[in-house]
Amino acid sequence: MKVCKVIGNVVSTEKDEGIKGFKLLIVEPVDMVDLKPESAPFVAIDAVGAGEDEVVLVVTGSSSRLTAMTKDRPTDATIQAIIDFIQIKGKETYRK
Repeated sequence: MKVCKVIGNVVSTEKDEGIKGFKLLIVEPVDMVDLKPESAPFVAIDAVGAGEDEVVLVVTGSSSRLTAMTKDRPTDATIQAIIDFIQIKGKETYRK
């Protein structure tokens, strides 16, 4: 799982039947301590109703197809949670 920040969206009028009806968001992996970008952004299917600037939990690979909404769908990245807060070694590093 990756902690990411939603930085944008992708609009597509034509898409595979397997992903019709899903919102496609651009997410950027971030460091859990200071939320600074760690690597290149990528597109993920939104399974939880996330929005821009939210910090989210993203699963990639075959795990991205294991949610109730994405079962057997053609996806390689799925937003599975909107993060409320992050605590590391007793110190809160992020709060929504």
